[in-house]
Amino acid sequence: MKIGVITYPGTLDDRDAQRAIRLAGGTPVPLWHADSDIKKVDAVVLPGGFSYGDYLRCGAIAAQAPATQEVVRLAAQGLPVLGICNGFQILVESRLLPGGLIRNEHQHFICRDQRIRVENTSTAWTNLFEQDEEITIPLKNAEGGYIASAETLKMLEAENRVVFRYLDVNPNGSMNDIAGLTNERGNVVGLMPHPEHATEAGFGPDTDIATRSGVDGLRFFQSVLKALVNS
Repeated sequence: MKIGVITYPGTLDDRDAQRAIRLAGGTPVPLWHADSDIKKVDAVVLPGGFSYGDYLRCGAIAAQAPATQEVVRLAAQGLPVLGICNGFQILVESRLLPGGLIRNEHQHFICRDQRIRVENTSTAWTNLFEQDEEITIPLKNAEGGYIASAETLKMLEAENRVVFRYLDVNPNGSMNDIAGLTNERGNVVGLMPHPEHATEAGFGPDTDIATRSGVDGLRFFQSVLKALVNS
């Protein structure tokens, strides 16, 4: 299965996402932000970084890029899409996911291994997790505070569209401890933590088993491959 990874000016984690896809057994396909042709890929990852320098608002300019607009069109038809950190911001700015992401409550960039709880295992990107499973994924952001109206929050909770929730500490002031969301169909997922940085033993978060041995992020990419095979 071919999974596209879009590179925008200022993207940092596109190569990491490509490696994660390869480790999961997929074929990564580099995509360029200015191209509307996304090469008939089976799924798309919007990776982390600082697209267009985070000018205007994080993800706001990237949401208007030709590649993003094609992703928006195809997501409506069921294309699986994962937005990681800046990619989550792009999904929100392109209205594939509701709400907004603002400056961290403490006004500082944060980088830490973050425990989160899996709240929804029915999405294209989470089907290999257990309900309420607690996992550890690296987190690094300055504008990760999730906000939404009271009505939108009520809708997200009622429709089980909160996919991940922060545990132990809310690192950025996100409402309802929200770390990630899905759309109504379950093919689009956005989250602030970085699963692509927890896919290979020796390079992931520390665990009780060994230093840097955490690979919880690998199942994100394995999940979408399973979803594609079964679709």
